[in-house]
Amino acid sequence: MKHIFFILLAFVPFGAFCQGRLPVIKARLNQAKIYQQDEPASNWNINPHVKPDVFVAAKFIKATTVKFKTDVDSISFKLRQGEHRDFIVLLNGKDSCLTRIESPEVKDFTKLAVEIHDTIPFLLNKFNTNLVPLVFNNADTLMLNFDTGATEISFTDEALKQKIKSNPKLYNTRYAVKIGSQTLNTKIYDTRLAGNEADGLLGWDLFDGMIVELDYDHNKMMLHSRMPAPIKHDPHYARFKMRYLKNKPFIESEIRQSGAKSKSWFLFDLGYQRTAMLDNDLLRETNFPTRKMEVIKKVIMHGTRNNEVPVITANLQTLMIGKFELTNVPAQIIEQNKPLRGVNIHILGTDVLKRFNTVLDFQHNIIYLKPNHLYNTPYADQKKSGA
Repeated sequence: MKHIFFILLAFVPFGAFCQGRLPVIKARLNQAKIYQQDEPASNWNINPHVKPDVFVAAKFIKATTVKFKTDVDSISFKLRQGEHRDFIVLLNGKDSCLTRIESPEVKDFTKLAVEIHDTIPFLLNKFNTNLVPLVFNNADTLMLNFDTGATEISFTDEALKQKIKSNPKLYNTRYAVKIGSQTLNTKIYDTRLAGNEADGLLGWDLFDGMIVELDYDHNKMMLHSRMPAPIKHDPHYARFKMRYLKNKPFIESEIRQSGAKSKSWFLFDLGYQRTAMLDNDLLRETNFPTRKMEVIKKVIMHGTRNNEVPVITANLQTLMIGKFELTNVPAQIIEQNKPLRGVNIHILGTDVLKRFNTVLDFQHNIIYLKPNHLYNTPYADQKKSGA
């Protein structure tokens, strides 16, 4: 499910976590905020009736610092992979709320006795939707959009009403999903939009701890429990560090216009069907010469919640992804109704990413890119010659 309600705030370390008896912090109001290092803040409802009340931190690579802040008190501590921290929130001096901050589950498929190397049909349609077949609950065959900007699985309202026979319970119940020969368990969510010809969204985190290979030359998606040697030793692949923000993968890239350069982390979003979405506030922060970008068109786009997103498409002179240089890219510029509220980020979408055979190493947090036969194809919004 795509999560979009977060506020980007600076992290301020505070105090230390004590061992032994559980620490106690006070609160008058039942609203709190949780600050994770290098992450937007998350709102939290203090609930004395859930014991423990568990907050799962966003995926992190190295030990992260977490701060839990009420209206009158706070606590902070280091959190490492596989750990959790418990403490008591004393609400209004009477209700003891056992609260737990825990690391997301650490998955490691390298230790399997039998290695996984599974090949799955994979289709990129004319709308730049990455379609993957799966079987839901041993009954319904569906086509989902592999969306690295999403987590878990979301089905469209139409699919839930017309294609899925088992009437699943949303949000809290786990169901079996078969992808290739792999059977995974996940919660199910709903979404209004999922991309053209898709019955829903297939989030990246179902493959956390694995290696996902996308071969656009041969229309194949491959799942590996260990990195195949041919990929590791292929000199045509470029390697990029992957970082995470609110459980979404990011890759560092650079944009250039009229002599100006701006490097930042871009959401690696296979669910976004266009080239790149540039955040106008972030462009202003770096004094990027947006006004010198030639406007191609102005439209209203829609997010997965069917929210309206006013978008200007303008010609970006150069997009650099490592050593790969893409020129005259029709990039979308947004200022209102951002996909991640309160967070200024740029996005790379499928109209750029399809140009590379891709390996997503969710074991070592590395992205591999190699140009394919789509590298020089026209962009969907490319300005026509003479227009």
